[in-house]
Amino acid sequence: MPQGDYIELHRKRHGYRHDFFERKRKKEARQVHELSAKAQKALGIKGKMIAKKNYAEKALMKKTLAMHEESSTRRKVDDEVQDGAIPAYLMDRENTTRAKVLSNTIKQKRKEKAGKWEVPIPKVRPVAEDEMFKVIRSGKRKTKQWKRMVTKCTFVGPGFTRKPPKYERFIRPSGLRFTKAHVTHPELKCTFNLDIIGVKKNPNGPMYTSLGVMTKGTIIEVNVSELGLVTPAGKVVWGKYAQVTNNPENDGCINAVLLV
Repeated sequence: MPQGDYIELHRKRHGYRHDFFERKRKKEARQVHELSAKAQKALGIKGKMIAKKNYAEKALMKKTLAMHEESSTRRKVDDEVQDGAIPAYLMDRENTTRAKVLSNTIKQKRKEKAGKWEVPIPKVRPVAEDEMFKVIRSGKRKTKQWKRMVTKCTFVGPGFTRKPPKYERFIRPSGLRFTKAHVTHPELKCTFNLDIIGVKKNPNGPMYTSLGVMTKGTIIEVNVSELGLVTPAGKVVWGKYAQVTNNPENDGCINAVLLV
């Protein structure tokens, strides 16, 4: 089979076919109808999978559009003639009003739904699967290689029970399981030792999130009832999100920053 970018090279030398862009446009227009026909004909588990995928794409698009529309607009207040002189320090100030007033809690909930947070570490190094898992050989002759041992720190709930060792695919060593984290409040500039409630999102993928793996940049939920935080309505806040800022498997502890 020919190697290299020979098609790009040919296009660079001789240009595109005269009807290339027209054919491409028609193909893209047909593709929607072809996918629709395939979705309508698919039966059983395949049909369910296609419907689930289409629904997820549609929901994500709606959330993204809602997030963009949410940005509140600022406008100047109509200039009103005031009685008396205005002090010099107020001359250059413009009175502005918010067209939409959204409380912090509503904004946070919307961001959670759309899967977006203002985080201290926006980009992290991706962790390879070879680094995350160690292959465990099993069977009488040690020929089976379907088991994996997680080499990173994990969180499992208080009611967690292991599967029988014979059937356990992902082994999470008890020495690498953590239940507490050192969480720093960015405004108070204080660090608290708080209980972990769960792993909300691991940037390396949904599989690591479901396994409860905690690497640098992971969003975890912590119990902040000790801090005495309250909502604008006066209710006590129990759980809040924090982002892991260190490499727990190297340091032997979890350091995180609270997402306020």
